[in-house]
Amino acid sequence: MVDGAPSPDTRASDLGDGPRTFLLVVDTSKELRAALRFACRRVVHNGGAVALFHAVPYIEFQHFATVGELMNHEAKTEAERLLQQIAAEVHRQTGTFPDLYLRQGDTIPELQKVITENPAISMLVLGAGSGTEGPGPIVSAISGKLAGKLDVPVTIVPGDLPEDRIDALT
Repeated sequence: MVDGAPSPDTRASDLGDGPRTFLLVVDTSKELRAALRFACRRVVHNGGAVALFHAVPYIEFQHFATVGELMNHEAKTEAERLLQQIAAEVHRQTGTFPDLYLRQGDTIPELQKVITENPAISMLVLGAGSGTEGPGPIVSAISGKLAGKLDVPVTIVPGDLPEDRIDALT
């Protein structure tokens, strides 16, 4: 290590002078819109970048491997399409294109890997569902068994927060 240089495990957010990257978990929930708006407004007002993450569950199809491969390919293609749609929205709101992280596997472990492997990520931004079904599986995991185990702060945006309120907060 060079004297005065940050150690390899130092996050950009720890340095205070690097660009902040706000990571969003992309899905089809309506609360994604609030989290997306929040992250984009933060970037517009304070600089930095948005990054998008999506994990495609691996589908095992024991008896017919080619059917399983086809199903995995279709799921990945659909995920890429979703990421591109949200990336276009990020570009519309910020004028920049986000980094995209598409992984195959279980969402929480893959999310942890992306955060660990990318020191530029300085905050995880999640939208919380406000319905009777609860805040959502990722918000529940982050506030439960994973509390304190991520290397970045987590901002949870209420999914039904109006845009004008989000704008006032950012």
